[in-house]
Amino acid sequence: MISFFRKFFQSKIGLPIFIGFLAIVALAFAASDITGTTFGGINTSERAALVGDDGIDASELASTAQSALDRARQEDPTITMEQLIAEGGLDEVLDQLIDRYAIGAYAENAGLRAGDNLVNSEILQIPAFRGPTGEFDEEIYRAALARQRISDAILRRDFADGLLAQQIMLPAIRSARMPRTVARRYASLLLERREGEIALIPSAVFLAEDEPSPEALAAFYEDNKADYRRPEQRSLRFAVFGAQDISADVSASDAEIAARYEENAQAYAARETRNITLFVVPTEAAAQALVGRIRAGEISLEAAAREAGFSTTTLTEQTREDFEQAQSFAAAEQVFATGRGEIADPARSALGFTVARVDAINVTPARTLAEARSEIAEEIANRKRAAALADMSARIEAEVDSGIALSEVAESFDLELRTSDPLLADGRSLANPGQPPNPVLRPILEPSFGIDESQPQLDELVPGQQFIVYEVAEITPAAAPPLAEIRERVSADFMRQKASVKARAAADRVLARVREGASLGVALGEEEEEAFPPVDRIALSREQLLQQTQGNVPPALVLMFSMAQGTIKLLEAPRNQGWILVDLETIETGEMADDDPLLQRTVDQLAQTLENEYTAQLRRAMRKDVGVTINEEAVRSVRQQLLGES
Repeated sequence: MISFFRKFFQSKIGLPIFIGFLAIVALAFAASDITGTTFGGINTSERAALVGDDGIDASELASTAQSALDRARQEDPTITMEQLIAEGGLDEVLDQLIDRYAIGAYAENAGLRAGDNLVNSEILQIPAFRGPTGEFDEEIYRAALARQRISDAILRRDFADGLLAQQIMLPAIRSARMPRTVARRYASLLLERREGEIALIPSAVFLAEDEPSPEALAAFYEDNKADYRRPEQRSLRFAVFGAQDISADVSASDAEIAARYEENAQAYAARETRNITLFVVPTEAAAQALVGRIRAGEISLEAAAREAGFSTTTLTEQTREDFEQAQSFAAAEQVFATGRGEIADPARSALGFTVARVDAINVTPARTLAEARSEIAEEIANRKRAAALADMSARIEAEVDSGIALSEVAESFDLELRTSDPLLADGRSLANPGQPPNPVLRPILEPSFGIDESQPQLDELVPGQQFIVYEVAEITPAAAPPLAEIRERVSADFMRQKASVKARAAADRVLARVREGASLGVALGEEEEEAFPPVDRIALSREQLLQQTQGNVPPALVLMFSMAQGTIKLLEAPRNQGWILVDLETIETGEMADDDPLLQRTVDQLAQTLENEYTAQLRRAMRKDVGVTINEEAVRSVRQQLLGES
């Protein structure tokens, strides 16, 4: 669930970037508490760890963990802080903070520096801080920091740490290279061929027909409650409004229509446009010669352009003003004095002399007020409607901001309030699992999971056309549901677990027979049950295995390709589905030629492995050099606070 989070930490460039909080990472992970007060009840003066002479405040650990959760939710919107912590997310965050502080302290002790000018140059390169002109904009910069609740000083410290990390870490890993003799050993593994058998003893064969007793089922549920935990759910109360909810009269009066007609008289006057095909040649003599040949019928305009080494351009619906702006006044004079299908006299343009043909002349007659009336009336009505909607949304927003209850706001503006089912962060409803998420609510799901109950908000669904006013009606914390709601599922899991115990006993018996010399098929056949699947015969090289599975290798085959020859291993199938017996009979190694392309690819791939190893060793060495002390009590307090425990 947070695999991408860990992969980023372990990547070649992810660590230095994270350590320094560079660019967007800086804004996403930096501590949100910069006032020296408290963060969610955690004392900022309490240190979670001491790195050299510098301390990591408990508040920084807590806020960075919250930022890590926000990033994890970009991949899985339903992930909770409980899940993140259970999978080691808080420990990962603390480790990375310690690494960041340790590298900064070590770099400074070694005499390395990241001065203000260098930090400034890094900040100036961030596109998010640039204005419409493409230059750094101080106001945009300050606004971005304010949105992330981070100070200029903290951002600069983070950039400086990141630059110091680059100065130390990158030179250490730049020359990492695995010797070809060692790489050959790894590359040869792909040519290795293994042969053996795999058998499954499914739990379903041993399922009992009797339902478990209520007492046994309740005890099983209590012991395994974490497996049934549901993510936090929120039901939303909302009302959507748009142009259809405008009660004001938006119709256009005769005076408004007449005034609009007069203001835009040019738009209703007669209008001529032309479709023109042209090309430009450097000299007037060349243009005159080509025009003469085209008019004489010796050659077409397109052929003339190709002969002269040019290509033609076709312009459609060109007014005289459009063409004059694109070419020149002289070219427009000639083209708009030429009839349909004729070649205009050459005229000077910005790049040479224009040779043009008039393909079509489109004449739009003038329209009277009566003829344009309906179009003008609709345009005025649309403008009035948009203005009324903007005014309505502004008045609703003002009432929402003043603390008026959403129900009262809806009543004042005659809006229909609806309440959604309890929803997960991705919009799914556990009550109606087959129902797709409501597209209207999708834009507000993320902000909805960041506010408390009964805090009305206004948002725009379609710019200028549709709005939504909403609040969180009820929050259902992440928890396991009552047993009665999922009794069938829990009962099935209980029975499958009991059956898995029996399947394990059968697997142990088969395992013992194979180790005594029986083949896997024979040993399996001596069991009383007749519903076992047949034994699978496997004969594959590692290369074939990766090609056939696209890198998604089943656990049983992973085990087969990591066992010793002549051994048999037992593997538990997921979710108590049974037990897998893997019997490896033979291993055949392959020889790799010196010029095999696979050898060089392996050298390149192992280089990154070496870089990661060098990075990890250097981090540990720097930690040891500067000294690190972790305050377990403070870390425990942060963990409890993030989990909502007292």
